[in-house]
Amino acid sequence: MARKKKPLPLLEKILITDVAAEGKALARVDDLVVFAPYVVPGDVVDLQVRRKKHSYAEAEAVRFHERSPLREEPFCQHFGTCGGCKWQCLKYEEQLRYKQKQVVDALTRIGKVELPEVMPILGSRHTRAYRNKLEFGFSNKKWLTLEQISSGVVFDNMNAVGFHIPGAFDKILDIDHCYLMDDVNNRIRNDIRQYAFDHGLSFFDLRAQQGLLRGMMLRNSATGELMLLMQFHWTSQHEQQEAMALMQHLSEKFPEVTSLLYVNNLKANDTVGDLDIQTFAGTDFIYETMEGLRFKVGPKSFYQTNTEQAYELYSVARKFAALTGSELVYDLYTGTGTIANFVARQARAVVGIEYVPEAIEDAKVNAELNQIDNASFFAGDMKDILTREFLEEHGRPDVIITDPPRAGMHKDVVDTILFAAPKRIVYVSCNPATQARDLQLLNADYKVEAVQPVDMFPHTHHVENVVLLIRR
Repeated sequence: MARKKKPLPLLEKILITDVAAEGKALARVDDLVVFAPYVVPGDVVDLQVRRKKHSYAEAEAVRFHERSPLREEPFCQHFGTCGGCKWQCLKYEEQLRYKQKQVVDALTRIGKVELPEVMPILGSRHTRAYRNKLEFGFSNKKWLTLEQISSGVVFDNMNAVGFHIPGAFDKILDIDHCYLMDDVNNRIRNDIRQYAFDHGLSFFDLRAQQGLLRGMMLRNSATGELMLLMQFHWTSQHEQQEAMALMQHLSEKFPEVTSLLYVNNLKANDTVGDLDIQTFAGTDFIYETMEGLRFKVGPKSFYQTNTEQAYELYSVARKFAALTGSELVYDLYTGTGTIANFVARQARAVVGIEYVPEAIEDAKVNAELNQIDNASFFAGDMKDILTREFLEEHGRPDVIITDPPRAGMHKDVVDTILFAAPKRIVYVSCNPATQARDLQLLNADYKVEAVQPVDMFPHTHHVENVVLLIRR
């Protein structure tokens, strides 16, 4: 006979004292550390423990006794359910303060390297509609909120288009209004939903791997261009005809979409990097601009999702690089060559490396567009391309700018950087924890000279950080 589990405790009148990882806040109850979302330091709450380990617990606030002066009224109706923008309840100046602290803590506790004074974080001028890219999923399994469930209403239509719910991989929260992007995202998404309801289009069933409507991606740019990529899952001629009818409707209803694309994805996952994307109307790319430069951005291209803050980020990187016109610069994880082209006019030559072939092709086009003839680009896995042989063939860099993914740099890449021995390394990171780990690996040969955090994602715990390293 199974042993009964002990009921999890209710912790009453607990003071929230700090901010923790993943956008959660923290409280201490005797020797127990308790993590809870959607509360802020200074709140006094009752916490219902949902999961308990020996030294910590995860809980949720079920009653507020006192509300912190640091608390902000969330502006989004989906706050607390969709899993994004978890810090809407925290004043923006406090978000910045805790992001600054996150950077300092990571570099000191994980990196254990000597640091100069960390410069004040560069906040985002816009805290809403700051993203240039959003992706939404379709599902025939709508996520119901507690209020919807307790209402007793029976929903005839369980189709939804919106965001995946954390911890429920096959369910989608139906999104009515998202503030992360220009309102065009709401008009197009809500129109597609209504069209699908009116015409009986099927929504994707992730478990059964069937259903026509699978996903959508929107991109806009400072040039006023707009890209819409529809991801379908058709297995019959009839479903294909339904998909093309929807595309025709979108082409007529939203003439502001300058790049209208689609893809039929019959794989078990939603990634489209290995699929052929078709152009229904307009071009298969849009242009982004930055400081007089133009960048071609395709549906598979990486481009920083906060355009205004990307300029701040790249300006810091260029300033740290301190180029005089005589340097050979390596731009690692170059994406569509944004940083490479951004610094090329101040350098003797730039070499960009990126693992996505389509992004490298865009980088080459971007260099040509901007009449930059001193930049060369190479596609492939960083640890396979950046080798000693590559350095001998293309020259040892005077400056390396590296902007790796969240996982940081592979140890082989770090070893090759140490062998290359550039005078300066500018390390741009979206994850201070893995950046700190890599700084420790570089520490024997390089000293941290400057640290500049940049907030790219208001209302989230994510923070970008730029570190300048000087060869000892």
